[in-house]
Amino acid sequence: MTNNDKNDWAECTLNELISQDGIFCDGDWVESKDQDKYGNIRLIQLADIGDGIFKDKSNRFLTYEKSIELNCTYLKNGDILLARMPEPLGRAAIFPFREDEKYVTVVDVAIIRTANQYISNKFLLFIINSPFIRKEIASLQSGSTRKRISKNNLSKILFPLAPLPIQRAIVAKIEALFSDLDKGIESLKTAQAQLKIYRQAVLKKAFEGELTKEWREKQTNLPTAEELLQQIKEERNKWLDIEILNSNSEAKRIKAKLKKLDIKISNTDLPQNWCWSTFINSCLFVIDCHNKTAPYESEGIFLVRTTNIREGKLDLVNEIKFVSEKTYKYWSKRAVPQSGDIIFTREAPMGKAAIIPQQTKICLGQRTMLLRTIQQFLNNKYLFYNILSEIFQQRMYKDAIGTSVKHLRVGDVENLIFPLCSPQEQTQIVQEIERRLSVCDKIEQSITESLEKSEALRQSILKKAFEGKLLSQAEIEQCKKEADYEPASVLLEKIKAEKLAKEQENKKSSIKSKKDK
Repeated sequence: MTNNDKNDWAECTLNELISQDGIFCDGDWVESKDQDKYGNIRLIQLADIGDGIFKDKSNRFLTYEKSIELNCTYLKNGDILLARMPEPLGRAAIFPFREDEKYVTVVDVAIIRTANQYISNKFLLFIINSPFIRKEIASLQSGSTRKRISKNNLSKILFPLAPLPIQRAIVAKIEALFSDLDKGIESLKTAQAQLKIYRQAVLKKAFEGELTKEWREKQTNLPTAEELLQQIKEERNKWLDIEILNSNSEAKRIKAKLKKLDIKISNTDLPQNWCWSTFINSCLFVIDCHNKTAPYESEGIFLVRTTNIREGKLDLVNEIKFVSEKTYKYWSKRAVPQSGDIIFTREAPMGKAAIIPQQTKICLGQRTMLLRTIQQFLNNKYLFYNILSEIFQQRMYKDAIGTSVKHLRVGDVENLIFPLCSPQEQTQIVQEIERRLSVCDKIEQSITESLEKSEALRQSILKKAFEGKLLSQAEIEQCKKEADYEPASVLLEKIKAEKLAKEQENKKSSIKSKKDK
């Protein structure tokens, strides 16, 4: 489509697109105290609004009586719901449900109901979710910590409007292209899910001894797990004695706790010479973070919180916080986190783990614990992969407490069990795991890149559509032959005229009503 072919397009604000019976307003201010889980009016929330799709995730309600008291705006099928808060800011979806007076939405969601035949709802939805409107929304956002766009600023944005046949053709073409794209994305996500299953299958076989079965049968004079535990105990006692001489109060606490341990060794359901052990029996130490909070700093030492552990890695890029050097030194009196140590979360979320990378100076946040192994006896990667395995996670959840938020106490973490084998076999197991998972990583990276390209292609399609470059010249000429083809400026004049006529009709009705009284 050339620029000349956009001569019949026009630019307009949302207010200009809304007829007299339409709506362009914010949702309602519904507080927690106004809600009632037994109510019959559902409260649609930000979580329900995806980027072009309605997610249907929320589960909040209020009574019909309360909705009347609050003077709520009821949603209708076909309304466009626009999220005034991220992520992403300005995403929009069409409300799909048909029951009247059954749904309202929150104040941070704008409701757009054009209530006229001159603009396709889907056409408007695609415009709102297009890159250039997102850019406009971003330029008009406000707020320091919680970005948002006000209804007033949304009203300033100019939207492109095309003749009706062009609107229909663009929507049909976008939907056809998106349908093909979605099929590809679905296949990629299926492959992603299968990779997760495969990863867990690898870990399961690893810690059942299956991956190293042939290797193990060829070995002679491997130490038993019981002998290994005795070696760990002796080495740990040496370290504790030195630390106690250096007035390390934490070492005194660890030694006192270890004296009380009643070590019970079992090799049930495990290969010969393996045994079940616990974190506290097998590690040099298992230490909980400092329980006190501290003020965040604009820079300083990375504070690792439970949210910074993602997919088995330490994320020091997203949602990062810092503490001062003074706080770091005070909190690290118990143990200075070192490269190779394992960080374990005992709550919110529970059971996540990451190995501290080399040359990374961090401070542990609340609900995190530090596990340090004696590497010559317990390979830190062996323990790390154990924690990531589904069978370990299932055992862990059986020990968790709490109803709404599952969590582990410090003692629960110390006594979590895992299968222990000789250091030589641990090394072999880690190699077998990483050889297989490295292939998974490459495939997953390829899938991730393909998904990113798919999203970029989606945005490119929308960009072309509203630059007037999506339809071919033949498709445009076909649109011009349709009976209802007329320039967008004429459509806007019709909306304006109908608004004026409706206003005059309402005034006459109001005057007549007053006279009748």
